Amino acid sequence: MTDDLQLINNPLLATSGLPDFAAIRPSRIVPAVQRVLSDAAKRLEDIERNLAPTWEGTIGRLEELDPPFEYGWKPVGHLFGVMNSDELRTAYETVLPEVVQFGLRSSQSEPIYRALKGLKEGAAWQSLSEPQRRIVSDRIKSAELSGIALTGENRERFNAIEQELSQLATDFSNHVLDATRAFGLEITSAADAEGWPSTLRNQGSRSWNTANPDAQTKATPEAGPWRVTLEASLFTPFMEHCGNRELREQLYRAFVTRASFGTVDNSPLIPKILSLRLEKSRLLGYQNFAEVSLARKMAPSVDAVRQMFRQLRDASWDAAVRDIDDIKALKASRGDTTELKAWDVPYWAERLREERYSYTDDELRPYFPFETVLDGLFKLLTRLFGVTVHQVSKGISVWHPDVRYYEVHDESGAKIAAFFLDPYSRPENKRSGAWMDDCLGRRKIGDRIQLPVAHLVCNQTPPHGDTPSLMSFREVETLFHEMGHGLQHMLTRVDFADAAGINGIEWDAVELPSQFMENWCYHRPTLLSLTGHFKTGEPLPEALFEKIRAAKNYRAGSMMLRQLLFGMTDIALHSDYDPAGNESAHDVNRRLSEQTSVLPLLPEDRSLCSFQHIFSGGYAAGYYSYKWSEILSADAFSAFEEVGLDNEAKVAETGRRFRDTVLALGGGCHPMEVFRAFRGREPEVDALLKHSGLS
Repeated sequence: MTDDLQLINNPLLATSGLPDFAAIRPSRIVPAVQRVLSDAAKRLEDIERNLAPTWEGTIGRLEELDPPFEYGWKPVGHLFGVMNSDELRTAYETVLPEVVQFGLRSSQSEPIYRALKGLKEGAAWQSLSEPQRRIVSDRIKSAELSGIALTGENRERFNAIEQELSQLATDFSNHVLDATRAFGLEITSAADAEGWPSTLRNQGSRSWNTANPDAQTKATPEAGPWRVTLEASLFTPFMEHCGNRELREQLYRAFVTRASFGTVDNSPLIPKILSLRLEKSRLLGYQNFAEVSLARKMAPSVDAVRQMFRQLRDASWDAAVRDIDDIKALKASRGDTTELKAWDVPYWAERLREERYSYTDDELRPYFPFETVLDGLFKLLTRLFGVTVHQVSKGISVWHPDVRYYEVHDESGAKIAAFFLDPYSRPENKRSGAWMDDCLGRRKIGDRIQLPVAHLVCNQTPPHGDTPSLMSFREVETLFHEMGHGLQHMLTRVDFADAAGINGIEWDAVELPSQFMENWCYHRPTLLSLTGHFKTGEPLPEALFEKIRAAKNYRAGSMMLRQLLFGMTDIALHSDYDPAGNESAHDVNRRLSEQTSVLPLLPEDRSLCSFQHIFSGGYAAGYYSYKWSEILSADAFSAFEEVGLDNEAKVAETGRRFRDTVLALGGGCHPMEVFRAFRGREPEVDALLKHSGLS
């Protein structure tokens, strides 16, 4: 079939409505994206010829470029993460360099840059609103960070670096997905599965059947065999519940060396990525990539980030040492006198939690069926923010049968947003983790407003046979987290696309609403509203709720240090590290772990090879943002605690204020101004330490 025929009724060339995901085929991607790019190039040339130093004469024209990419390119990137295949991967990588090249072409447009500078320096500037001013300033800064000032060979080299970094990020992500998909630990002995939760047995047998489709005898949850992979929904419960120490060690070693050897080895990609980022930074006039990253964030400097690290590390270290001492003591009391190793910690930590708080994950899961959790979450959104959520099935095109679509309505009943929810783990074609991404952004198109649509993606335990998806408590928290991101995208009231929702928000503030939402999982009425035993409908017993709340800060010191190691390594690799020096990135990670890990890392630990956040995601020199935002989110939740979490009227009043500031203002104001508008003051770290039980 010729490319011209592939353009007929091509879903990627739509201009309105929702993307037709079910109709998107890999064979239709390349011709469609190339058409979008061709049209955009012509439109860009026309814009450059007709610029004026006014809002409508600059940003108003530039916004015309975005909608075709929302329909023609964004769905491709989304499917790359949730329905990966060899054919889609090939199509994606075929057009990716052309997409990157167009992005550079537009961001390095000197006529556009001059017009924007003229707008900022001219009389029209005073008539712009704050969101408009931030958009213009951000476009100027973006152009400068995209090499607008570079000429000749430096410009050519910068663009070549951007192209290579884009491809390396894609390769890195693909390697992690392939390595995760390729590994499987087969368990054939029933003795090795003793003590496993039912969900682990279910997933393990399902995983074995998927990997052995031609087997004459099918695996069963009760008798096995079982296959455990490096997917979090299998890896984590296995490490917590498998009594066979040798199997735990085998899986742990596979996990920390994932994507570090063979055809999917990311080891050589890491120094390449770091070297190219450093070279790019110096071309732009910065000392290192961390300075480039912080140029568009709240944190004023690398020193300020490191000061936060020191404060949180000092508050956490002694608690983390106690965590390990307690685990060692329990292990010895059970007759195990072997030296405590990294693969022992999850198992014995879970035994200690069960002993100390007298409950297991398996006891909790039956009370958290997915549908009940969703219903409780939606009721909370109504209580806090005055919005209602309704599922729509008819006429909606989805990429997988598990995917649902929901509309969001305000207090007047008007539709204001929508979202797709892809809840379940699919290790064969879906990348691990959980995330929110924008499907369509809020923007003004002519005389109408395009309503925002979000993607909420999780990797929770799927249904098995007649048993519905029964969620672990951590999976419940993750769903709340992603909904927080989704709310900021969906409840924005900014009509300019570049500042609507999460767009234009300094990256180290973007986790505020997501981490804020997690706090509600420990509020008694809210948590009980999420529960109902999947067989009896009975709510979570009061005793179990008290145990969950008591266990909230279990191993908080250890968990804090784990995140600090990620953030400290990230900042170190992007600030004072020399990729061409004698010390490897893994050496840096190990050296910093001496400050953050009570147990030393394995000499062969290569966890950086699967650290997608900083090597193929958006968190390079920005992983610290999770903790920076958590300070904001903990302080924001304190506003609700201060009025009384069970005072419905005050909680609703405070929730509406949170909606009208944090969720509504998006990138239209500086995050500190947004926080002050909600809280009445600047954030304080005390709330985070208090919430974490570390003060």
